[in-house]
Amino acid sequence: MRITEIFYSIQGESSFAGLPCVFVRLTWCNLRCTWCDSEYTFSGGSEMSLDEVIEHVESYGCRLVEITGGEPLVQKKPVCELVTRLCDLGYTVLIETGGSLDTSIVDERAIKIIDVKCPGSGEAEQNYWPNLDRLGPRDEIKFVIGDRIDFDYAVEVIRKFDLDKRIPAPLLSPVWGAVDLKEFAAWILESGIGARLQLQLHKYIWGPEATGV
Repeated sequence: MRITEIFYSIQGESSFAGLPCVFVRLTWCNLRCTWCDSEYTFSGGSEMSLDEVIEHVESYGCRLVEITGGEPLVQKKPVCELVTRLCDLGYTVLIETGGSLDTSIVDERAIKIIDVKCPGSGEAEQNYWPNLDRLGPRDEIKFVIGDRIDFDYAVEVIRKFDLDKRIPAPLLSPVWGAVDLKEFAAWILESGIGARLQLQLHKYIWGPEATGV
């Protein structure tokens, strides 16, 4: 499989934010979101075998692993094999996906973090809606919000699919520097939806150039 990097850090997003985590970042993405902070994953990378990836992951001694990108499901066969092998080894496995590809192929033991694209991303037409009809009990939904139009879109999707009745609650993540956080918090309170304001913790720790998960 084509790997951009494997590293050990603090999880910056999702309900697992703040926990130590091993990140396996894959190369390639089928989308081009306007706010993307990991364009360097669109090409390059290095070929690694499944055994090599797992050996690298095991070297950190951390039981939480996130498979991310890019878009990991572009490399669907090796990625699915990696997820299953890590689950078999007893790891808690997160897989971050842009939400445009079918997630039903992923081992149900993994926790899928599915990004529903809002209009401001430029990729809202790529959302694969059947993913929201077959969420596992621990799967998470994330919306990246760049403005009020994006927020209203997210609220509409949350209500349509009853996402605010789920635990964990849907994640609303403001684009770094694009939305006033006090105003953003007011939008959530006024909407009455059961969603979680998610800040990109890694950017507060290491600065705005730090990449997302």
